This record gives sequence, structure tokens and C-alpha cells, in this order.
Amino acid sequence: MAHCVVEEAEAVLDKSFPVLDKGFVRLVDYLGSDQRIVQSARVSYGEGTKTYRQDKGLINYLMRNDHTSPFEQVVFTFHIKAPIFVARQWVRHRTARMNEISGRYSVMKDEVYAPSADAIALQSEDNKQGRKDEPVDEALAARVSALLSGNAKNTFDTYHELLDLGIARELARINLPLSIYTEFYWEIDLHNLFHFLQLRLDHHAQREIREYAEVMLELVRKVCPIATEAFENHRLNGRSFSADEVEAIRAMSRGESNPLEGRALEIFLEKLK
Repeated sequence: MAHCVVEEAEAVLDKSFPVLDKGFVRLVDYLGSDQRIVQSARVSYGEGTKTYRQDKGLINYLMRNDHTSPFEQVVFTFHIKAPIFVARQWVRHRTARMNEISGRYSVMKDEVYAPSADAIALQSEDNKQGRKDEPVDEALAARVSALLSGNAKNTFDTYHELLDLGIARELARINLPLSIYTEFYWEIDLHNLFHFLQLRLDHHAQREIREYAEVMLELVRKVCPIATEAFENHRLNGRSFSADEVEAIRAMSRGESNPLEGRALEIFLEKLK
């Protein structure tokens, strides 16, 4: 197979795209493209890229029918700068290779994530792990920002005092907040990257990691526009239904009432939104 070079991807390579107040996403490198996906899928009978329409049809077929291995032939490497609480959600995706800056070797920068006023909200009453959609009022947002910034300043003052006393960096860092920024390189194949994006672009995901996922989706689109469109159509914006839900759809198509009730009905209607 020939080395894949995508002009749109080359134009954004190594450029920093800002996320949150101090973070960024950089596409450091990529291996493969839409062309690599179709070449890999057709290798069994010795044929490679055909027309755009044929290639698009094949990629959509692969995505729709969960033929994932051709997508694994495309690999991305990103350089990420994100708050530690975001990075800790990130590393739960164990299908990637990651190398992170170490506070044992380096003095950490005095940089913390300061949420904007519209990102500050009360705890959701029906989502134990998330916040409400509506931000708090201006006065409360200002109070929260002051509390967070004051805590960060005190923590960094302590950190630098410990360093000045000659305390080892690996100990001096232990009081640093989850809001401090970290940096890491992250390498992942396209199949698993799409899985990451499907989870982290969902409206249930934390807002901050969603903002990173949105930028990454657009960078992936530069490298693999056909595959990204297929992912959005069949995965990101598509829906899967249980056997009971399929039977409910059939009943409704026959003009009958929906047989689902209770929580099963709530879940089904949520999927249809």
C-alpha cells in the first residue's frame, strides 16, 4: 500500500486548536485515510481504491455491519492539554497508547481550569453524575469562581514553598488540585477512536470532555471524511433497539398502541428524540 497523504490533514498537522480556557488539541501524526480503509477491506481479492461512490458505499457497509478491522488500519496521534479531571476520564479508554507529563520529573505549571460562568451549574436531580443544563445566576457564579481561584492560589503557594524547601517534586505535587492542566500524547486507531467519540460526544458525558471530543471529531474528518460521515450516520446519530423495542416499532407501524410501559417506555422514547 502507498503512504496516504491527505492535503486537508496536512494543513492542520501540528496546529493547536484551543479547548476550554487553557487547553488544546493537536493532531501530531496520522497513518492511513479513507483510502487505507477500502484498500484493507478489498485486499482479500486484490483490488484497491475504486470510484468515490464505490468507496463511500463500501465504508458505509463496513460501518453499518460492524466490520471494524479495516478501520483499525488508520491510526492517529494527538497531543492533548487538559485538566487532570478530564485526563482521568480519558484514560478509562484503554485501547490507546498514552504518555503523560510527569510531576516527578517536571515542575508543574501554575495553570488550572477556571470554568466560565455558563459552565457553572447545580447538581442535576435526575443524573447522579452530571450537572443541570441551566447555569447558576451571576452572583453565585462569581462566588464559585472566587472560591475556586482562591483555593488554586493557596495550593500553588504551598507547592512552591515545598519546592523551595527542597522537598522532592514527587511529594510537593501531592496537594495539587484536579483542575491543574496536564499534557499527554495519545495514539489510537480509528475504530477505537470512533468508540471514544461516540461516548464522549453524548450529551450525558461531562461538558468539558465533550468540548475536546468536538474538536477531535473535526480533525478526524480532515483525515477520513467518508468514514467520519458514516460514523455520524450509523453510530453517533444512529440508534440501536432491543428486541422489545423493535417489536414496539412494528406494533406502532401497524397502528397499534405501544406495548412498552414504565421505565422501558421512557428509555424507548428517549431514543426516538
